[in-house]
Amino acid sequence: MADRRKKDVWLEQFQAGHNLVEKNPIFSPLLQNVAVYTGDTVITETKDFARCYSSVTILVNRSRRLAPEEWAYILAHGLLHYALWHFDTEDVPTRSDPVRWNIACDMYVTRFLKDVKIFTPPEGVNTEFPYSALSEEELYRKLMTVKLSEIHRGFSIGSGYTDMEASSIRAHRHYWDKGKDPKRIFSEIFERALTDAVSAAVGVAAGYLDDIGDDSAKKISLAEKARRWFVNCYPLLGALAASYNIVEDPAICRREEISVAAISESLLTIYFNPGRGLTDDEYRFVMGHELLHVGLRHQSRCQGRDPYLWNVACDYVINGWLVEMGVGSLPRIDTLFDNSFKGMSAEQVYDVIVRDIRKFKKLATLRGAGLSDILGEGEISFSKTPVGLDEFYRRALNDGLEYHRSSRGLLPSGLEEEIRALYRPPIPWDVELARWFDRFFAPLEKRRTYANLSRRQASTPDIPRPRTVPSMEDIDNRTFGVVIDTSGSMDRYKLAVALGAVASYASSRDVPSARVIFCDAAAYDAGYMAPDAIMGNVRVLGRGGTVLQPGIDFLDRAEDFPKDGPILIITDAECDCFTVRREHAIMIPKGSRLPFRPRGEVFAFE
Repeated sequence: MADRRKKDVWLEQFQAGHNLVEKNPIFSPLLQNVAVYTGDTVITETKDFARCYSSVTILVNRSRRLAPEEWAYILAHGLLHYALWHFDTEDVPTRSDPVRWNIACDMYVTRFLKDVKIFTPPEGVNTEFPYSALSEEELYRKLMTVKLSEIHRGFSIGSGYTDMEASSIRAHRHYWDKGKDPKRIFSEIFERALTDAVSAAVGVAAGYLDDIGDDSAKKISLAEKARRWFVNCYPLLGALAASYNIVEDPAICRREEISVAAISESLLTIYFNPGRGLTDDEYRFVMGHELLHVGLRHQSRCQGRDPYLWNVACDYVINGWLVEMGVGSLPRIDTLFDNSFKGMSAEQVYDVIVRDIRKFKKLATLRGAGLSDILGEGEISFSKTPVGLDEFYRRALNDGLEYHRSSRGLLPSGLEEEIRALYRPPIPWDVELARWFDRFFAPLEKRRTYANLSRRQASTPDIPRPRTVPSMEDIDNRTFGVVIDTSGSMDRYKLAVALGAVASYASSRDVPSARVIFCDAAAYDAGYMAPDAIMGNVRVLGRGGTVLQPGIDFLDRAEDFPKDGPILIITDAECDCFTVRREHAIMIPKGSRLPFRPRGEVFAFE
């Protein structure tokens, strides 16, 4: 059955012209950063080919019928207005006549397109210049001495003399909101594009490229060059760089809202936005930034913190190290760098920035404002290596550290400490808890007594033998306080795990009893309890919110509790902010985070 759908001939012709611009190394990076609308929007002046708006938007007139080469010319003309940023007339007092300024800009753009000899101007677009001048400013000054009616018409792609407007139709949100300066960014993109075009032209002259739009010129991108540099010249991150794929697809970057770069540790992929105009050195810096994110396991170290603020804290630390090591150069785009954080860990920086959340929430990572450049877990399994992710990253960084020190010298002490700490297996939480008990409850001195004879020598009852027992004088103050969160949010199973560990370690260190306080909406004193009896008497009441401070204050005031007795607080971290004025430790489930900065040790139990 024949396809009855009506072909959109106009759209086919325009898309063919659009594709010609995409293949050109000068205009392709500019086109990726400009919104081009060809939908149902109607331009009031039917003589227009297109109209350019300061909101980085080109509106195309669907009523004009042009060949692909001519549409490519129209788009190139508009893109040059943004590359040279002809929209800042209000910033220059001498440009009092916007119409003459528009004409001067159109003349300059038309001469550029004629000089580079690309694309075909549509019928009605003038390419013969009445003046010779070096810049738009000179052309503008000449035009100010001529009557408007005497000025040659036809240089504009709009109607009459103008094709630029300073009003917004629709803002190209992804790049130009949040206070960014389009003039500076477009200037950098255009500078990089011209450099790439010259390289492609040299390739054509040498005979190994057919034309400057040949895809062969893009086989080794700047991102790939950066990756090869790490593999060949920077041992610390060489193994990680060699294991990662590089994606430089503008469509994917727009879909994932990636402004500059992002990384997925599970997919082994680094995403770069090719339209940001980064230099070789900036690509090295950005790639080193992303590799350190995954190598130092920043995603798994979040541990209940605000993910975005944690990302910002990690960015400050990483960027400081990269600047100190001289890896590439700090990108000219807005990058998180502050010398006041030098020597601090990511955890310490996080504790600083959470005091001013409203300020730091507005900052942008390499992915963009409010977005983390460490992408979430993907659905593709990690199959490139037979070991797990943690082991792979630890091994790659540790081996890289050894090679780096032998060939390239020293590294920042903070970075080296983190790499070595990651390579060493973490101490289990129950071992840390055992060490905490050891600090307060040293082994008791044993004494020999004949009060109770040892039964192990019953075969010779006529020979009295002493029994070894702990000194009773030392047991009197051998106790500690336990403040237990029994609110409804406390998981019974997690509570059982924590209490089981506490009872076990207390019994093994000859602690006869502990002072127990139950807390939910109020504090309940359970008195002194033997360690083995604590588990059987705890019940999750769930009668209100968690308020732990009254229970802590009760132990401070209790006359029958030692003044130097330590306190162990067991909670799910969904509690009030409390203050403890004596030695203490806090037990919380792994992955939880307290709503304040604790002073005592924190054990995250599993």
